Amino acid sequence: MTIVLGAIADDFTGATDLANNLVRGGMRCVQVIGVPETLPPLDDVDAVVVALKSRSCPASEAVNDSLKALDWLQGLGARQIFFKYCSTFDSTDKGNIGPVADALLERLNATQTVMVPAFPINGRTVYQGHLFVGDRLLNDSGMQHHPLTPMTDADLVRVLARQTPHGVGLVSRAVLAKGADVARQRLDTLREEGVRHVICDSVDDEDLKTLASATVELALVTGGSGLGQALPAQYREKGWLEVIREPGRLAPACGSALVLSGSCSRATLAQVDDFLTRHPTGGFALDPQALARDETHWNEALAFARARIEYGEPVLVYASADPEKVKAAQARLGVEKAGHLVEDALSQLAVALVDQGVGRLLVAGGETSGAVVSALGITALRIGEQIDPGVPWTQTQRKGALLSLALKSGNFGGVDFFTRAFEVLP
Repeated sequence: MTIVLGAIADDFTGATDLANNLVRGGMRCVQVIGVPETLPPLDDVDAVVVALKSRSCPASEAVNDSLKALDWLQGLGARQIFFKYCSTFDSTDKGNIGPVADALLERLNATQTVMVPAFPINGRTVYQGHLFVGDRLLNDSGMQHHPLTPMTDADLVRVLARQTPHGVGLVSRAVLAKGADVARQRLDTLREEGVRHVICDSVDDEDLKTLASATVELALVTGGSGLGQALPAQYREKGWLEVIREPGRLAPACGSALVLSGSCSRATLAQVDDFLTRHPTGGFALDPQALARDETHWNEALAFARARIEYGEPVLVYASADPEKVKAAQARLGVEKAGHLVEDALSQLAVALVDQGVGRLLVAGGETSGAVVSALGITALRIGEQIDPGVPWTQTQRKGALLSLALKSGNFGGVDFFTRAFEVLP
């Protein structure tokens, strides 16, 4: 068994985001949840993405899980390894991006990697080492209020330098404008200077194509999913990958539809509002403080969703709330407890409702998606076509039934995503 690309993602929606772009680039892709105990069917697969839950856990745990995934992917013969993190570089001053990248480089006996978080089509660009979300610097984009990994510094060279004892450098937009050969020469110069991690500017898809050409021979690349869409063309040029027709083809979907949302990002809050405008009686708001008291609130949510699903009506159960409400719940319950209450409630609703006939499930939020997938016992997902940039439909078999599943990063998707996603499902 030999695959072209093996990827390690630090959360579930990030894994799906990358897998989506690999399919769009022409690779047949499977996403596995953690390192599987048994090998999934990979006979017609070009890329495998291992989804971890390592973005906000202790750095030592993130390193151990990532190295375990690397060893497994190397056993599949992967030609290149991709460490995937969020396009907003979500992390803390202690990690986990720097520590994981260092550990992977050491295990691969490699001396340098690139950091390419940019995803221009979704408004994530890097210029002079500074990360922008749309026309705002990262620290003025709303990400400074993230409950787990607040991003208060847009200078990625500076951010990463606080996470690693090794040298951090930059490949600027001016270098990329001169082409892949010049970019490659710049990387070589930085390597000779002892620079291990290289932040790369990227303001459009042409920059990503240039970087893909310059880095295709590296043992390890890291970044957001934008680079993932550019790499397959380089693999084909090298003869590693055939031209694949319909790499994202899935079976026709079936079963009732359900949306579960735990994200509090601006994009998701707008999507919740849009859904409730279209379906004023179609949503149930989860309250972490009510969940903490007893099971009554969760049972009410289950009954609400069950009744609407039974009549084929659209249903949304959400814990998404504005920053002030989130802070109030965290102040009363604690940040960790408030998050776990919501994740547990939504994941157990997913189990109960999928067991009762939901076959089309959309989950918003990386941490929520991880909890839901784990609770459902899903170990592998076949990646289908894109709904919106960064978000595809996927499919798996659970208890002998087909389940179509969309895992949406909180910041992704148009305002009408919760409605339109089901309209485009095969």
